[in-house]
Amino acid sequence: MVEMVNRPYAGAFEKYAVQHPEVLCLSADLTSSCEIDGFRDRHPDQFLSMGMAEQNMLSFAGGLGLSGFRPFIHTFGVFLYRRPYDQLMASVAYPRRKVRLMGFLPDITTPGGMTHQAIEDISIMRTIPNMTVLETGDATEVEGIVEAADSIDGPVYCRVLRGSVPRLFNSPLKVGQMRVLSEGTDVLVITAGITTEEAIRARGALDKAGVSVRHLHLSTLKPFNADAIVAHAASVKHGVITLENHLVAGGIGSMTAEALAEAGLAKKLIRLGLQDTYAHGGSRPYLMNYYGLDALALVRGIERLTGEQTGIDEGALDAVRVEAVHSAVKAEAL
Repeated sequence: MVEMVNRPYAGAFEKYAVQHPEVLCLSADLTSSCEIDGFRDRHPDQFLSMGMAEQNMLSFAGGLGLSGFRPFIHTFGVFLYRRPYDQLMASVAYPRRKVRLMGFLPDITTPGGMTHQAIEDISIMRTIPNMTVLETGDATEVEGIVEAADSIDGPVYCRVLRGSVPRLFNSPLKVGQMRVLSEGTDVLVITAGITTEEAIRARGALDKAGVSVRHLHLSTLKPFNADAIVAHAASVKHGVITLENHLVAGGIGSMTAEALAEAGLAKKLIRLGLQDTYAHGGSRPYLMNYYGLDALALVRGIERLTGEQTGIDEGALDAVRVEAVHSAVKAEAL
């Protein structure tokens, strides 16, 4: 039974920030939605409410970084790069300010539809010079993301999970290190964020069907460890599948393709994720199934890759958690 942890970010941020007075907490009118309302109430001297004005917030954070502070900006991921892109580039990335961009609700973790779903954030953020990109995949990584982000000498963008989050790992997130979750020899599966749980769901059934899976979980998306990916890909028989909570264009699938091509490694690659589309509203399990980001989609991808049928259906997969459509913190799921 998977342990579920409620609001792991809230406790982790408060514990870290109170020990580092140069860390400031910035909010863009989404304080409770980003689990920092308790911190606001208990530590007002380290909290700044910037209002619904993300462009100003990014410029202001750049100034705080110049003054020796380390601002942690809290809002939904989509609001950290779409509207304030120029300020992100000029005030944060170009001067390499120690600004920590904590982006909540990555891609289809919200039913809020196009305006709230960060479906292209990895592809954009990884192309920005000086930017580090991290992603959390479980409660342990959420608990460690604050310290990990603050270890970066420059700006960092983090995809952060909120609410009730499963604990999948026992060791903390370490910048630059990927997790090898299984060491199979038939297919290499690369996941990050919420898709790792789906791949874990699928692995038991795949093992029973005789498919040996090598499974990598990524938490550092930039810098991307291309050499390690190529080495793992070279050790499997059939090829590689990436499964990501993001558009396949520009995300982990693209990074993997670039690594394989530049190394001259001829391995077949299947990229699972959003396929040149926006996502509509709905529960996370529904959206993952509809857009082919769940455990069954991974099984079907492996069948395409190997050319063999596994006989696996939804009933053969490990039970998925039952989730409400709406966050327990915010009834409107925002």
